[in-house]
Amino acid sequence: MYAEPLHNELPPMTEAAYLAFADAQEFKYEYRNGEIIAMTGGSVRHGVITMNMGTHLNNLLGERDCSVTSPDVRVHIAAKRAYRYPDITLFCGEPEYLEGRTDTITNPVLLVEVLSPGTAHIDYGEKLAEYTRIESLQAYVLISQDRPELEVYRRYESGQWLYINVSGLDAEVDVPMPGGNLHLSLAQIYRRIRWDEENRQEDGDSENP
Repeated sequence: MYAEPLHNELPPMTEAAYLAFADAQEFKYEYRNGEIIAMTGGSVRHGVITMNMGTHLNNLLGERDCSVTSPDVRVHIAAKRAYRYPDITLFCGEPEYLEGRTDTITNPVLLVEVLSPGTAHIDYGEKLAEYTRIESLQAYVLISQDRPELEVYRRYESGQWLYINVSGLDAEVDVPMPGGNLHLSLAQIYRRIRWDEENRQEDGDSENP
């Protein structure tokens, strides 16, 4: 999803004021330390990749007590006074809601963002700093739209975060999860994505339609 700060349109807000404001709006808004951020639609490719990833995660989870949600679910990051709408949120067990809400959770295990040209710097910067402060989070995955490439930040028991980059339609990568790692396949995540000729040559025409 695209995001655009409303610097010149709205004054800084408290968290309570933001929640009241957001409840009254037709469209979604994120929040970061007083700043209101408007959400707008993504590309068709963004939507296909997001749905592919959601389907892939659900298939991998099987009967585990975990749930994959749509971009409509809001996540609260208390340590950074932020509210975000990740492209995909995965939580295990019962959702832990922000007090008084049923639309905002605080216990994600995995968060996914599909990168967009105008907002990649936010995904790599503000959101990375925010998401890695969530105590329950085990992994943050960034998915490229331009080429078959995944970037994974995964937490270890020591609390340290490790960065992993994998690319190519034949690539696979593990992400940590309660009950055992999930084995992500780029071929599944990019299923039915059509690449330009340069990418086809670079990746060996290995796309699985």
